[in-house]
Amino acid sequence: MTTIPAPKKTSPTIESRDQLIASFAGGEKPKDAWRIGTEHEKFVYANGDHHAPSYDEPSGIRALLGELEQYGWKPVMEGGNAIAMSGPDGSISLEPAGQFELSGAPLDSLHETCAETGRHLEQVKAAGEKLGIGFLGLGMWPDKTRAELPTMPKGRYAIMLRHMPRVGGMGLDMMLRTCTIQVNLDYASEADMVKKFRVGLALQPLATALFANSPFTEGKPNGMLSYRSHIWSDTDPHRTGMLPFVFEDGFGYERYAEYALDVPMYFVYREGKYIDAAGLSFRDFLKGELSVLPGEKPTLDDWTDHLSTAFPEVRLKTFLEMRGADGGPWNRICALPALWVGLLYDQGALDAAWDLVKDWTIDERQALRDAVPKLALNAPIAGGGKLRDIAGEVLDIAGAGLSARARFNRAGDNETGLLDPLREIVRSGKVPAEVLLERYNGAWNGDVSKVYDEASF
Repeated sequence: MTTIPAPKKTSPTIESRDQLIASFAGGEKPKDAWRIGTEHEKFVYANGDHHAPSYDEPSGIRALLGELEQYGWKPVMEGGNAIAMSGPDGSISLEPAGQFELSGAPLDSLHETCAETGRHLEQVKAAGEKLGIGFLGLGMWPDKTRAELPTMPKGRYAIMLRHMPRVGGMGLDMMLRTCTIQVNLDYASEADMVKKFRVGLALQPLATALFANSPFTEGKPNGMLSYRSHIWSDTDPHRTGMLPFVFEDGFGYERYAEYALDVPMYFVYREGKYIDAAGLSFRDFLKGELSVLPGEKPTLDDWTDHLSTAFPEVRLKTFLEMRGADGGPWNRICALPALWVGLLYDQGALDAAWDLVKDWTIDERQALRDAVPKLALNAPIAGGGKLRDIAGEVLDIAGAGLSARARFNRAGDNETGLLDPLREIVRSGKVPAEVLLERYNGAWNGDVSKVYDEASF
């Protein structure tokens, strides 16, 4: 079954900037309608030699997508190729080198999120056993060069792969060699969005530290604990970073729209094809002066597409995306949304989290972001001390927020237990990457291939 998106001509044409701002306001929801959308990526490898399967090879990515149809997933087609799957648990998509992503459905509770993740992993593991492939939960390929990796037949990726080297030194690494866990969360109003955005940005380095899980590059330690996070520092300065303006007086939907308008374009989607607009201005598009579509103005779908090409640490669409974590195993896939739901979905927790970070300066927030990829919980924080000194307090705030939500599973447990993997990291003082490095320097005898036994699902 083909489920290609509807042509963009069905979307209203943008006649004024008020429509851009209204698109964010359209995401507002009352608290009882707030949902949790969890996204997680994993690397796919052949069991025999650990190579990354191409799209078309026997037992490759196309075959993997096909195997999932037995579970009710329906293919989404582009250019005659299945490039995604849609189903009741959201959508499955392909990252540029075949990293396999579940973008989960919007769910009410973290228990539902964990169950969804479990179903997905059971399905892909069963498909993988049939095809002789496995799945690796890390933030970066531990042993692959760029040249060893395939690319997927998606039009937007071809444009991005051409453009990335023009604007940064590590954009191709971001596309081809990294995996992440993200969570998408709702807001009730512009003011609620602003406070959640600010807390999310200020504490994103803590999430990066707790989930740091990418210490190897091409078979050797790379000197970082989250090399994935380091990669983002040299990907494209026009569309990444900590967004200092979010903390300025007057920040809201309009200011974010102005930021997004300043982000250079990648593409326009028309009649099933991606038109290369890399480096062009959406402001020109609004005036009907886009060189690749002269005389044509954008639709609201074009705006939605454009918003998806900005990659800050926290991103606004019609919801907020928390984007700071490395890929990892099932329990950490559940722990990331638990952290942010606990902090942002209860007013008392949100207020307490803001009190913790509200006095940090722009320079102090940036310094923390810059230090975390290498130092993780040992990164220095504003006022002295290290990130580890507030990690336990932040988890306590999140735990209190989850307790206040009072979402119970069938056993009568609330959602606080999903923070346990993070509490163990704080208790031990070792982030996941540090554990892997200890094993590399110890029991693995410098053989990074052992990570396939350690970090596979």
